Amino acid sequence: MVQGSRIKFSPPSGYPLGTNRAYRVCAGILIPILNAVSKHVWEGAENIPATGPVIIASNHVSYADVLFLTQFLYVNGRAPRYIGKKSLFEIPIIGRILYAAEQIPVDRESQDASRALDYAVACLKAGHMVGVYPEGTLTRDENLWPMVAKTGIARLSILTQTPVIPVAGWGPQKVLSPYSKRLHIWPRTKVIYRAGTAIDLSRWYGKIDDPLALAEATAEVMRTLTTMLEEVRGEKAPEFPFDPHQSDLPRTGNFKKRKRQ
Repeated sequence: MVQGSRIKFSPPSGYPLGTNRAYRVCAGILIPILNAVSKHVWEGAENIPATGPVIIASNHVSYADVLFLTQFLYVNGRAPRYIGKKSLFEIPIIGRILYAAEQIPVDRESQDASRALDYAVACLKAGHMVGVYPEGTLTRDENLWPMVAKTGIARLSILTQTPVIPVAGWGPQKVLSPYSKRLHIWPRTKVIYRAGTAIDLSRWYGKIDDPLALAEATAEVMRTLTTMLEEVRGEKAPEFPFDPHQSDLPRTGNFKKRKRQ
């Protein structure tokens, strides 16, 4: 339970570890639907710690990512908490469900964004799994390769000295295209999720106030994810990842919708 300004999470319990009533209800509804529209290939489950605090880092290609990633983690014993955009928590019913499942809102690109880090730290200290999409939004790369990410993932790992498990995902974008609300439900799409071994960020521990260290640690996470995704896709990623800092595209939000307007 989250308690006001003290930001206190109860230790995870149940199975999958960290589950609660809201999680069980949603899983009971959503997992059969996901199974109906997709064929799953789950790999590397042995790399997912059964207990203890852990950060999951994954690439972001579709709004459906979070559903499939959660299913992958859930059926392998963990019920993660995510850092998600605040606007989702303001949607009637959906917002109540997210809060009940102890998900973590973040007001992106605002002065209050640091509050999400406080919640995530408290969540890890209680022993939970925290899921993070380091890019902060759907990748802007036209071929859906991971792009240059924000440093929040490094800041969280370095501050708490918590291991980061990379999870590469491919296939959700075929079920629900990027920035689209149109589902592709037949034929069933192959959805692949592969968990890797923990990324060693220990060389950057103690450097939480060093911007260069944060950038280097973040780049290490994204290099690992990109290499894993190359193996999953059987393709080679561009030599240099797309950098939103060097683009005229907005940092967050549906830029395709804005173009149409």
